[in-house]
Amino acid sequence: MALRNIVKVGDPILSKKSRPVEKFDDRLHTLLDDMKQTMYSANGVGLAAVQVGVLRRIVVLDCGDGYTELINPEITERSGQQLEEEGCLSLPGESGVTLRPETVKLKAQDRNGKWHVYTADGLKARCFCHETDHLDGVLFTQRLAPKEMLEQEQK
Repeated sequence: MALRNIVKVGDPILSKKSRPVEKFDDRLHTLLDDMKQTMYSANGVGLAAVQVGVLRRIVVLDCGDGYTELINPEITERSGQQLEEEGCLSLPGESGVTLRPETVKLKAQDRNGKWHVYTADGLKARCFCHETDHLDGVLFTQRLAPKEMLEQEQK
């Protein structure tokens, strides 16, 4: 395992769409292991492959309930809404309140290509959305809650 450099805002790769993973081999397993080590080393809760310069649809995360790997993730259902503060390893020191679904259903493959379905709410739903957004070239700063909504929430 090796630590990878985390790509920072301003690098054009962060705005590109990642390609699906087709080969489930040792090279993929090495990337997943490196991403896991990099995420934990940076005290993150999630990391997308694009954040380490690899344009593949790969996410690792640990939102406090255990480590998860998502290959070719796709959110299939969204419900409710939550307004919460978010940050990002690619935007150090920046944060903002985003509007995300409260609950999501997601399907993804594991490191061996087997499909799984996940249902998450709260923080984990937010993590799923944040990291899958990275795979489509979207940063959390593009999901900031409108001012009117924040003002309404404070009342």
